Amino acid sequence: MITIHELRSKYIEFFKSKDHVEISGKSLIPENDPSVLFTTAGMHPLVPYLLGEPHPAGKRLTDYQKCIRTGDIEEVGDEAHLTFFEMLGNWSLGDYFKKESIAFSWEFLTSPRWLALDPRMISVTVFAGDENAPRDETSAEAWKALGVPADRVAYLPAGDNWWAAGPVGPCGPDTEIFYWTGEGLPPAGSNKGSDPKRWMEIWNNVFMEFNRVDERTLVRLPAQNVDTGMGLERTVAMLQGKKSVYETEAFTPIFEALESLSGKKYGAPGNDAELDRSFRIVADHVRTATFILGDPKAVLPSNVGAGYVLRRIIRRAVRHGRKLGIEGAFLSAPAERVVENYAAPYPELVENRARIVEELRREEEKFLETLVKGEHEFAKILPNLLKNPMKVMSGRMAFKLYDTYGFPIELTEELATENGLKVDRAEFDEAYKKHQELSRAGSEQTFKGGLADHSEISTKYHSVTHLLHKALKIVLGDHVAQKGSNINAERVRFDFSHPAPMTKEEIAKVEAIVNEQIARDLPVSMEMMSLDEAKAAGAIALFGEKYESVVKVYTMGDFSKEVCGGPHVARTGLIGSFHIQKEQSSSAGVRRIYGVIA
Repeated sequence: MITIHELRSKYIEFFKSKDHVEISGKSLIPENDPSVLFTTAGMHPLVPYLLGEPHPAGKRLTDYQKCIRTGDIEEVGDEAHLTFFEMLGNWSLGDYFKKESIAFSWEFLTSPRWLALDPRMISVTVFAGDENAPRDETSAEAWKALGVPADRVAYLPAGDNWWAAGPVGPCGPDTEIFYWTGEGLPPAGSNKGSDPKRWMEIWNNVFMEFNRVDERTLVRLPAQNVDTGMGLERTVAMLQGKKSVYETEAFTPIFEALESLSGKKYGAPGNDAELDRSFRIVADHVRTATFILGDPKAVLPSNVGAGYVLRRIIRRAVRHGRKLGIEGAFLSAPAERVVENYAAPYPELVENRARIVEELRREEEKFLETLVKGEHEFAKILPNLLKNPMKVMSGRMAFKLYDTYGFPIELTEELATENGLKVDRAEFDEAYKKHQELSRAGSEQTFKGGLADHSEISTKYHSVTHLLHKALKIVLGDHVAQKGSNINAERVRFDFSHPAPMTKEEIAKVEAIVNEQIARDLPVSMEMMSLDEAKAAGAIALFGEKYESVVKVYTMGDFSKEVCGGPHVARTGLIGSFHIQKEQSSSAGVRRIYGVIA
C-alpha cells in the first residue's frame, strides 16, 4: 500500500523521467504578493514564468509544494477538505501542451510501473466553453484517444473548469481528473457532472493560455503553458481504498496523540459523528499551525493578516479539543507528531521545533485566559437572563461576548443550556454574517492588487527593496538580513533582523543612502549562475529561502548584488525618490519598515 511519502517520491521520479527538472517548493508565506496571505497553489511561486519570464531550470519543471486554503474552513472535518495540504505539480513553460500533458497524467495514474489505478474508476471534466474561450474539444478527444469512454467525459462551465490564480494574472481552461468513491464499479453514464458526490478530484491540469488584465480583458500569453496540481492527501486516500483523507498516515499519528490526551478513540463504534468531526478538526488545524510556525518565514499569531488566520486556526483547535474532553494547553504533543512524520521532506520543521512548541503553548494560554474572561462575563449577565420568562439569550448579546471577548458561540450555547436557557442563534448568525462581510471588505482593501503584481510601480518597489537592504547593512551592520517583504501599488513593507528600534538619525541615513543610489542612476543587470557561484561573487541570498541549483543574480551598479527572481527596473534612476514612513517592531529581533516612492 503506497504511503504519502512514497507517492511524493514516485511523482517526482516519473516527471524527471519525462525530462522535467525538480525545483524546490517555496515558503507558505508569499513574497511580494499582496493578493493572498498564504501560498494557496503550487503555481503561485511560478507566476512570473507563466507570464513569460524564462525559468533558470528550463521549460519542464516539477516539485511538491506546501499550500494553505482557508476559504472552506467550515468544511474541514468532512471526507476531503483540509486547510493545509501538499500539491504535487509539473509545468510546461511553452513546451508541450494539452495532448502531452493529458498523456503524462494517464500514464502516471494507470501504468503498472507507476500507480496502476483501474482506468474504469477514472472520469474527467473539460471546459464547456463560453464567451471568453471555446469548448475544449482538444482535451476531450485526447482523453477519448487514451481509452476514456465518452460518458466518463463531462463538459462543465467556467465555475468548474476554468482556473485562475486570482482576479488578475495567468488563467485558462482546465481538465480535472476524478476517482470513483462509490461501491463497486461506477455505473454507465456516471461522471462528475451527472453524479458529483461519488467522484473525488485528484488532479487538475490547467492550460494557461491567457493573462487576465482586469475584469473584462483577457490577453493571450506569449507561450501556451501547462500547470498541473495533484492533491497528495486525496490521491493517497484513493490509492489506499480509503473513503477519507483523514484515514491515511498523514493523520494517524496525530489521532494517536489526541486519543492519549482525551481518553477517547477516533472512529470507535458508537462514536457520535460530531466527536469524530472534532478529532478531524483538531488534527487538521494542529498540522496546519505546525507548518505555518515551522516555515522559515513563519508568521506568528496576531490580530491581522496571516497572523490572524493562524490565531483562528489554533483557537479553533483548542475549542474542539475541549469537545474531546481535553483541558488546558495540549497542542504541543500532536504538533511533535507532525514534526516527526514530516521531518524528511520538510527538515525546516525539525529546525524550528522549539518555536512551534513555544508559540502554540503561548497562544493556547492566551485563549484559555479569554475563555475564563468570557465565562466570567456570562456569569455577570446570567441573573438577568434567568429573569427572562422565555429563557432566551438574545443573539445580539451572544455576539457581544464573541466580538468583545473572543468567546465562541458554541461555548455560550453550552453555558446557556447548563442554566436552562437557549440562545437566539438566528440573530447571532445575522450579526456574525455582517461582521464577516465587513471583515472581508476590509481585507480586500488591505490586500488589493493582482497576484504577483508586475506593474511598473510594483517593479519599482521591488527594486528599491534591494537598495534598502544594502543601506540597512551599511548603517546598522552586517547582521541585518531580510526576513520578508510585501509590496503593493501604494507601498513596500520590509522586515529585517535587528535587535533594537532604529534612531531618527539611522532612519534618515538609510533613506539618504537609498536616494543617493537612485540619483546615481545605476544600471541593473541580471546573470544566471549556480548558487555557490553567486555567493562567491558576494551576492546576498536570503536565509531560509529554498533556491534552485541555478539562480538569477541582480546587480545594481557597484552597490547591490542579490539572488532574486525579479523583475526589476533597468536603471535605479527610474525608481523615483524614496521615503521611509515608519519603522516599528515586527516580532522578537525583527524590525519592520514601511516606505513609499514618488
